[in-house]
Amino acid sequence: MPRVLLNDGLAADAVNALKSLGVDCDTTHYEEADLHRELAAADAIVIRSATRLRDPEIDAAVAGGRLKLIIRGGVGIDNINHEYARSKGIEVRNTPGASSASVAELVIAHMFAVSRFLPAANVTMRQGQWNKKQYKGRELGGAVCGIVGFGRIGRETGRRALALGMQVLYYDSYEGVEHVEGCTRLSLTEVLERSDYLSLNVPHAKGEPALIGAAELARMKKGAVLVNCSRGGVVDEAALLASLEDGHLGGAGIDVYENEPEYNQALAAHPLVSVTPHIGAQTTQAQARVGQEVVDILREGLGF
Repeated sequence: MPRVLLNDGLAADAVNALKSLGVDCDTTHYEEADLHRELAAADAIVIRSATRLRDPEIDAAVAGGRLKLIIRGGVGIDNINHEYARSKGIEVRNTPGASSASVAELVIAHMFAVSRFLPAANVTMRQGQWNKKQYKGRELGGAVCGIVGFGRIGRETGRRALALGMQVLYYDSYEGVEHVEGCTRLSLTEVLERSDYLSLNVPHAKGEPALIGAAELARMKKGAVLVNCSRGGVVDEAALLASLEDGHLGGAGIDVYENEPEYNQALAAHPLVSVTPHIGAQTTQAQARVGQEVVDILREGLGF
């Protein structure tokens, strides 16, 4: 019977499906020494964002001689030292398509939230204030939506932006990225300078410099809105806050943070910012798709 650690949880239907196939599923969340011990006795581990698998964890798995497969239930694998794992004979997989639509919809939701003052209006109305004249917003239709990173999530965001009547520009460092009809590919500088709304959809490894810092923010249009539902660290949070406070940027939507679950309180409290606690993939549909993909990958990888 294969033993699988579901260290960050998995949809109940997927867990039940695995159990019906004879898999020993451990849904306990282990950390540090406990995680090392359990990795040595497992055939596979499934993680989300909460667990990091670096060299010590992989070495512990190798010492046990059983672990064959690491699965990241989500898009990125930046919380796994995947090159090191593969060098030790451990396969690393993810579920890149499962949450793309959900994250793309959250990107658009943040655009609406900032443009129509939804966070501020919710708070002030609950406080008994009727600030109708203070909340003159703007329409997304006719605006320019810039997308940095045109992978699955970027393309889904572009399709939704087109449906809203936005002009879509995108940048991607990969030459062979799939194109979407109606979207225009430009350089990063051109996308920054021309966007009314900028969505970031790129990976980021901890310790890497921010892709969007003070210089890049300064290139953006005055009054533009930046949305980051990709990875914390892609944007320099101090520079972002400074740009909002000096009136250059017109708003920001943020779902991811440099040091989750800790986050920049001053940035989150800014009146022009819409914030969520890394919920891009937190929809019923996305979690079901992630679960099904994990089951399929485990069946293929472990041969049961």
